[in-house]
Amino acid sequence: MSEPRPSDRHDASEPDDTFEEIVGEETQRDPDLAVIEAGSRTLRTYGGAPQADVVPARPADPETDKALRAVEQELAGRWGETKLEPSVTRIAALMDVLGEPQRAYPSIHITGTNGKTSTARMIEALLNAFELRTGRYTSPHVQSITERISLDGAPIAPERFIETYGDVKPYVEMVDAQQPYQLSFFEVLTGMAYVAFADAPVDVAVVEVGMGGTWDATNVIDSTVAVVTPISLDHTDRLGATPAEIAGEKSGIIKEGATVILAQQPVDAAQVMLKKAVEVDATVAREGMEFGVTSREVAVGGQLLTLRGLGGEYEEIFLPLYGAHQAHNAAVALAAVEAFFGIGAEQARSLDIDAIRKAFASVVSPGRLEVVRSSPTVVLDAAHNPAGARAAADGISEAFSFSRLIGVVGTSGDKDVRGLLEAFEPIFAEIVVTQNSTDRALDADELAAIAVEVFGDDRVQVEPRLDDALEAAITLAEEEDEYAGAGVLVTGSVITVGEARLLLGRG
Repeated sequence: MSEPRPSDRHDASEPDDTFEEIVGEETQRDPDLAVIEAGSRTLRTYGGAPQADVVPARPADPETDKALRAVEQELAGRWGETKLEPSVTRIAALMDVLGEPQRAYPSIHITGTNGKTSTARMIEALLNAFELRTGRYTSPHVQSITERISLDGAPIAPERFIETYGDVKPYVEMVDAQQPYQLSFFEVLTGMAYVAFADAPVDVAVVEVGMGGTWDATNVIDSTVAVVTPISLDHTDRLGATPAEIAGEKSGIIKEGATVILAQQPVDAAQVMLKKAVEVDATVAREGMEFGVTSREVAVGGQLLTLRGLGGEYEEIFLPLYGAHQAHNAAVALAAVEAFFGIGAEQARSLDIDAIRKAFASVVSPGRLEVVRSSPTVVLDAAHNPAGARAAADGISEAFSFSRLIGVVGTSGDKDVRGLLEAFEPIFAEIVVTQNSTDRALDADELAAIAVEVFGDDRVQVEPRLDDALEAAITLAEEEDEYAGAGVLVTGSVITVGEARLLLGRG
């Protein structure tokens, strides 16, 4: 495994002096504008252009597309992700007959309510910057099922996805025959991910739980680093009615002797996590105590950060994502990678600053305050619970100067819809309610009834078809003068965002 390089002093010709030089040149302008301009220009110096779109389209080859659809159909015939029998018995049995592939590499395990996927992508980018081969497993997907399993920052090729399914299918059928319940959709995908990572092989896996922790299918790994992103109320029917109850379930990923990277949490949730850490002799690093965000400035295309890690301070980091929540995700990701390398506990040093800057400058997170169109500007965000909606509302208000914002909202039926709508009410001038194409979608008329109670009848429009809803919202935004700066935010569900992304030509 490659070792990270300790930070060295840079001479005056190196990139980290560029930021100050640019700011100095701009002293005759507003100082805040100078910082924003410096961030935009130093992005290219530190990391080059951000990664290309990492959401794959359908395979171009008709035979490959046909084979992928057949696999998708077989997987869809299993229990969906919302139907659970809380146990790791079946996935453990699958791992056993497969030869325990999940033990072939170290891993970083991520739980929490919001921010898991963005944090996983940041951790992956940081590890790649230190020349480690990574596997990343996240859920749900935005557009393509192959997004869930990534190797070295790119979704697994459809051909390899099909091949991996073919490899594990006989073992899946063997386990199915021995268990009271068949392996679920998510359990089979988890098994596929662990096999793909072992076959690659990867140096480290970055694994996001599907739901909860203790009985989540991913929890057959013994990670040396457990990451807990902010906990809030979601899936309360399965995980608990309070942050503390939910934390109890999520704390199940903390293994004996591990390092826990704990994002800012409600007090009762933090107490549960700390108690679990004591029980298993785990080390805890807390955001706001051992690490955190020292400063942040809005910049063109994202934000400029100073992060305090476990090994010291990291300045002038450009993150091409919007919102304070993404800055906090970045701090968590940095601490997780430092902990993986033993920094803070075993070693008192920092990671190479140029590698850190390059990694963060390359991060993309599709469907997270993602701009997919201009004139008018259309932004996508996969917020699906009140806490996520509040973060998205704060982020879009900070990063964009919309004179009027139109919301397009389609949610799932099992979410706190009223809480989500109330979070967006202060920033939406009008809302177009709709529904996505899945059977989990809340009926547009039911959603409209709740929206009218929150927004008032005169601010709500109903368009059951998502394409009609997008057209209606864009038309409303265009009613203002073209220079007035109205925008559209599509939100409410990862599925809604994924379908909108396709309709808007990003698939």
